[in-house]
Amino acid sequence: MSSAPNVTSATVDGAAWLASAGTYPRNTLALWEEHPDTPVVLPCGTVFDVVNAPAIFGRRMLDRLWDEGPGSGPVAMFRGRMLLFAAPGTAQRLPSLLTWEEWGGAHGSRTEAVPPLLCHGTGDAVTVPAPHGGDSPVLGDSRWLVAPDTRRPWLPGPEVLLWAAVRAARAAVRISIFPPADQDAKVYDVSRRR
Repeated sequence: MSSAPNVTSATVDGAAWLASAGTYPRNTLALWEEHPDTPVVLPCGTVFDVVNAPAIFGRRMLDRLWDEGPGSGPVAMFRGRMLLFAAPGTAQRLPSLLTWEEWGGAHGSRTEAVPPLLCHGTGDAVTVPAPHGGDSPVLGDSRWLVAPDTRRPWLPGPEVLLWAAVRAARAAVRISIFPPADQDAKVYDVSRRR
């Protein structure tokens, strides 16, 4: 069993990778040099996509990725939600895979226990923590759980994140093969029968 690395600050290469998502990477790096605790808004879709989950469910997904799977790419916390950085194209593909798994549909028993996963891809932007982490005085809880550390980090694709979400849901929901009990049924005590 492996666990998520405790890398809460991005390396110089990791910061360069993040900045490369923006239109003006040098300006972003200069901003971080001057104001190292400043989160920035970066576009999704070319360098990375982001799967945005509520903190507890996102943590379950992250645990599955590290304990039973291939690990994760960069992961950040922002305003009580977990941002899992994913391969470009994940935001377009993951929702259809989740639908195929009857995620949140009327047929699945996972409907109430599994929160919606927000997928940010082409045309979207996300606020990312400053490379060196720390809570922002303006934004509050904004930090890296797994900070980027290379210019080309491995990023999970839609199939890997689907796998992690399904396993996280199974851990959160006890699924029964028996139909729910009829609450209006009459129950007789047969233990004292002669």
